[in-house]
Amino acid sequence: MTEPITTVKCVVWDLDNTLWNGTLLEGDDVAIDDRVHETIVGLDSRGILQAVASKNDHGPAWQRLEALGVAEYFVQAKIGWGPKSASVREIADELKFAHHTIAFVDDQPAERAEVAYHLPEVRCYPAESIPELLTLPEYTPAAVTVDSRRRRQMYQANVRRQAEQESFDGPSEEFLRSLELVMEISRATPGDLSRMEELTLRTSQMNATGVHYSDADLRALLDDPRHEVLAVTMSDRFGSHGAVGVALLETGPAVWHLKLLATSCRVVSFGAGATVLNWLITEAAAAGAHLVADFRPTARNRIMEVAYRFAGFADEHCACLAGLPAPESADTQRLHITPAPRPAPATLRLTAVRLATA
Repeated sequence: MTEPITTVKCVVWDLDNTLWNGTLLEGDDVAIDDRVHETIVGLDSRGILQAVASKNDHGPAWQRLEALGVAEYFVQAKIGWGPKSASVREIADELKFAHHTIAFVDDQPAERAEVAYHLPEVRCYPAESIPELLTLPEYTPAAVTVDSRRRRQMYQANVRRQAEQESFDGPSEEFLRSLELVMEISRATPGDLSRMEELTLRTSQMNATGVHYSDADLRALLDDPRHEVLAVTMSDRFGSHGAVGVALLETGPAVWHLKLLATSCRVVSFGAGATVLNWLITEAAAAGAHLVADFRPTARNRIMEVAYRFAGFADEHCACLAGLPAPESADTQRLHITPAPRPAPATLRLTAVRLATA
């Protein structure tokens, strides 16, 4: 498969003479150019998050963003007097985004150079490029899904969720139960495929193989009776998390082959990956089949390997492996488990399709 252009996940804006015209601390009556406003709204509609990294006094700068009617578009704001690279790094860390998915826009060449030096994977753009950003391929997702259009609202809900967690006095399991989490695992429909493709493309930490499946790849699997394309969605009392996972499974009478599991990093702390794996193990046990999972280590998916190992998958020889075709990649591992039923999840309510027929 050809490697797609990596879409920018978050644009980090400077303020003075970049997002707005003029310098706030010099008393200028700063205003936002129409083309900049169109870019802000356009990025948001494509599911690209936005943040601020500005050398300014936080209170007056944020108040001006509110007065200009754009504060709601920014999921992070690092406004102070430290290095811009430190602000961009904090934004990436808090959003759990890889640096190569972050863009930084600033009118000052020295500021762009400082960020580029300390964060070489971050893509830096001069302010004069703003009117063209929406035409560039890295800002043009292959598809804009329902989830991508509401991505900002989901991240902002997550901020409220995290704030409540920080103030919660009790065990973490009690907090998770207080969220009233609901997970649904269903067979994907043609309308789900764009979001499923997006998950395989955007998810790096919780992608078991690092492989991107295109809409056409997924559609072919959807039409193949041997394959299950499974969509995972979640919600809680703060709102919908949207589609948070995809699993590609080939079923057979003796062995089930989990070719891919990818879940959003946003739901790692809720045990989403473990819940899906335990459900698959229980379904395979009911069918009397062994379960084999592909895992290909990447620079960022160590946490997914931990999830597989914790669920009981191991590097063990089994005769069932002989019936599977060789992996497409030489570094793909085949992890095996002889399934036994698992208990229902303790911190969320799971509704799922039945796969087992035996």
